[in-house]
Amino acid sequence: MSLPHPVPTIRPARPRDVPAVVAMVHELADYERAADQCHLTEEQLTAALFPTAPGRGAASDAPSGSGRSPAPALFGHVAVDADDEPVGFALWFLNFSTWAGVHGIYLEDLYVRPAARGTGAGRLLLAALASICVERGYQRLEWWMINWNPAARFYAAIGAVQLEEWVPYRLSGPALRGLAEHAATVPVPADAATGRVPDRGDEA
Repeated sequence: MSLPHPVPTIRPARPRDVPAVVAMVHELADYERAADQCHLTEEQLTAALFPTAPGRGAASDAPSGSGRSPAPALFGHVAVDADDEPVGFALWFLNFSTWAGVHGIYLEDLYVRPAARGTGAGRLLLAALASICVERGYQRLEWWMINWNPAARFYAAIGAVQLEEWVPYRLSGPALRGLAEHAATVPVPADAATGRVPDRGDEA
């Protein structure tokens, strides 16, 4: 049985993809019933993905994570159709396991436009990130999912396991600012300039 549309191509995001990716982020927020909470702009995403792009991406089309300095902390892949137009995306960054001693990938957002669903775009995007993990020796590919999302069946089908022991926590808004203000009242250790972290044997 043939797919309803040609299978998309997966490639790293480029500056010219930013408007489409931002639009899809807002589509995703609307799907998750939180459109009023999504404020991402093209300028913000360009600065995050391509921090040294001339004119913030206007005159450059190098792939995300292409090695320029300063290195980006956010990376992106897109699923594109036969005309090289994005129909889906994955935005991700690196985390680190102190127990395993290696990096992993945290998938911030994955989205495929309705017209491109059923083409395998979502699986291909995840496969691209899994390939990066294997090539670089990363041991984990992780993400969060809203609990009513029907994609849970798809994730289970590819072998993803829901973590039940770990509960997410978040600091934001007034609580985040309040804790940050507390940092200004904490005495700075005399050896802070050396970058040394006090250990348990240090005096309080």
